[in-house]
Amino acid sequence: MKKIALLFITVFTTILFASAQKPSGFYGMWTIEIEGGSVGWLQVFENNGFLDAELLWRGGSVTPVQSVFLLDDDNLMVMRAGEVTREGKDGKERKMVAPHLFKVTRSGDRISGVSMQPARDGMKTNQAKFYGWKLPDVPPAPDLSKVKYGQPVKLFNGKDLSGWKLTNPNQVNGFKVIDGVLVNDPVQKEGERISYGNIRTEQEFEDFNLTLEVNIPQGSNSGVYLRGMYEIQVMDSYGRDLDSHNMGALYSRITPSVAAEKPAGEWQTMDITLCNRHVTVKLNGTTIIDNQPVYGPTGGAIQADVFAAGPIYLQGDHGKVSYRNMVLMPIVK
Repeated sequence: MKKIALLFITVFTTILFASAQKPSGFYGMWTIEIEGGSVGWLQVFENNGFLDAELLWRGGSVTPVQSVFLLDDDNLMVMRAGEVTREGKDGKERKMVAPHLFKVTRSGDRISGVSMQPARDGMKTNQAKFYGWKLPDVPPAPDLSKVKYGQPVKLFNGKDLSGWKLTNPNQVNGFKVIDGVLVNDPVQKEGERISYGNIRTEQEFEDFNLTLEVNIPQGSNSGVYLRGMYEIQVMDSYGRDLDSHNMGALYSRITPSVAAEKPAGEWQTMDITLCNRHVTVKLNGTTIIDNQPVYGPTGGAIQADVFAAGPIYLQGDHGKVSYRNMVLMPIVK
């Protein structure tokens, strides 16, 4: 905590003496690679006269930050924070703020920096280095009626896991083939915690159309990642209000325009097109996302480069789910 206190002192001293600061160099969207293989995303913008930002860091959702401010033209401080409750020595609850600080240094259209947050006990600081680059504007929506497709690729053969592998080989694979269906069943044994992993195709793809069928038990959750970067949510959200975390949503980024889920336990169809940084999703025959722009990675992404080819990956660490009839048609450009 002492390091964080000194950091705050340095930051505010710098602010007092800084002049002619120009935040415009930071305006825009930045895709980020974090040491250890995780992905982040930062958007900096002016919001009714004040500097504002949104952040994705590793997993979870894109969320507004608690604070963002310039140190000088090329250095930015970002802070997000959460409240934690700890038990004091008198047995009473003590509510504290756990800050997560990001010092970002810009050099043209590249950034680098370090994230800092206190350990759970506050006795040390956990740090992670990162670097990133500014994303160009998303192009206009493509005319999907003019898109040409190559030969279909059958991603799942109905017999075994040929063509698939764990994204993290140190985790446990909960996927297996049962009666021609790809089933993930991450069962936890009493008294131990098993770390189940996600699986990805060995093959990588650029833009494409992907069709599949999925069956989600009550209360369960999974996800289909496009190019290892964009999660199309798979979950039991039947009967819920529209939300960017519901079935068929681009997780935390695009809310379906209409609810088209079926009740838990029924087979559902998904038809997904990714083209020129735009996504279209048809759920059970209904278009719920119509050629909408995708501004950056979603939580859990395994790569940050929005122009690079990547795998299809299936989330396997959340709950039981079944997939079948997974066919991808690459877009020919």
